[in-house]
Amino acid sequence: MNSEKIEIFDTTLRDGEQVPGCKLNKEQKLIIAERLDHLGIDVIEAGFPISSPGDFESVSEISKLVKNAKVCGLTRANKKDIEAAAEALQYAKRPRIHTGIGTSDSHIKYKFNSTREDILERAVQAVKYAKSFVEDVEFYAEDAGRTDNAYLAKVCEEVIKVGATVLNIPDTTGYCLPEEYGMKIKYLKENVKGIENAVISCHCHNDLGLATANSIAGITNGARQIECTINGLGERAGNTALEEVVMILKQHKNLNLHTNVNSRMLNEMSTLVSDLMGMPVQPNKAIVGANAFSHSSGIHQDGVIKNRATYEIIDPEEVGVNESSIVLTARSGRSALAYRFKNIGFDITKNELDFLYQEFLKIADIKKEIDNNDLHLIMKSFNLKIG
Repeated sequence: MNSEKIEIFDTTLRDGEQVPGCKLNKEQKLIIAERLDHLGIDVIEAGFPISSPGDFESVSEISKLVKNAKVCGLTRANKKDIEAAAEALQYAKRPRIHTGIGTSDSHIKYKFNSTREDILERAVQAVKYAKSFVEDVEFYAEDAGRTDNAYLAKVCEEVIKVGATVLNIPDTTGYCLPEEYGMKIKYLKENVKGIENAVISCHCHNDLGLATANSIAGITNGARQIECTINGLGERAGNTALEEVVMILKQHKNLNLHTNVNSRMLNEMSTLVSDLMGMPVQPNKAIVGANAFSHSSGIHQDGVIKNRATYEIIDPEEVGVNESSIVLTARSGRSALAYRFKNIGFDITKNELDFLYQEFLKIADIKKEIDNNDLHLIMKSFNLKIG
């Protein structure tokens, strides 16, 4: 069976930048946008042009810079927003306007003080107006995760009629369970007339830690675009992490789905975004965390030394990490100690290892982690005793 492509829509520069303290200047945004383009991203959401003069200028400059990816600008469902986005995107080789409105009863009642009928009309008018500026128009049904499926299908059907090319189905609050979100996508695939003329997109938030799982459930039920951010940055608990969905599809070949992302650039990209945004990556973060390919338990270390695949399902080089790390702690075993001694130039016998291991444990019970300097000191002490 031929593998189908999943479009990767990166919103690090829009949703990711909405994190408190993560504000980027124009030059920093251009650096990230250029790297995203080299990474193989299909769509770069460059910003929200109407929100500020600085954001407008950044979207405009990114539009001039990006050579391969589509460049997208976010708007609300009103003419001024759409006009600002169209102007900011005028230099883009492949521009996309991303417009939409809340569709859940909660948003309709409390956010808009409106009715389903009025929201439907506003959605249609927004897409129709955006279509007068660009061919590629993405519609977002905000809070789709909590929107009644029948009404959501009706909105999707009507915006497709007036030219929407992509339907963004956001789990805005991160509320959905994977099965629930997947069934919502399946419902739309089966009940929206003209759905074959649009791409369904997943935009999932991580409030319950389910953003990646929900995105995968979405694409296994027919969505063909995932909206995500580097390191999972985004509002509140964040968005779907780009590096996670890319590697899930790469590892699970039975899904017959792939992306165009160059996975060997993921670690470098993660570091760049972390540094520029001043947001450290948690050490146990999947794929790009400092501990993602580190082993400190003796049982795990012994297995990895014998065969990497015993405890690693990803070759570190696939994501741009040079090698796995054998971290020496009080939980480490003899094989790990011998391995680390060999790495710094000491081939030791079994009898020597028995003695060295006891000396190692004395220090390991005091220090959290044993480094190469400690190993040299242990070896020096050993040589003095036998000398």
